[in-house]
Amino acid sequence: MRAYELMIIVEGELEESAVETIVELVTETVTDGGGTVPTVDRWGKRKFAYEINHKNEGYYVVLELVTDGQDLSGLERQLRLADDVVRHKMMRLPDGEATRRGLLGDAPAATTA
Repeated sequence: MRAYELMIIVEGELEESAVETIVELVTETVTDGGGTVPTVDRWGKRKFAYEINHKNEGYYVVLELVTDGQDLSGLERQLRLADDVVRHKMMRLPDGEATRRGLLGDAPAATTA
């Protein structure tokens, strides 16, 4: 099993339901491939440090993903092509950090925020 952390920044002008649609898209894509999304951390609207695409704020969401080696390039492609996604960043968590967070191994289970 491998653990990943995915941060998505969605346009700040959108309704919260549009943000939820993107979160559901990510969740469905991962679960259809046999993975899980143990935590979804919604940070809410935040101002950017600098202007991006003539926008000054965005809605931040951080998801933790656990897969069994599934190819996530299709998910990244979907996010790259989505008009409402300003930026996204996915990184694989080191096994020690994933275990500490309860995503792998015998550590306590993670919770959804």
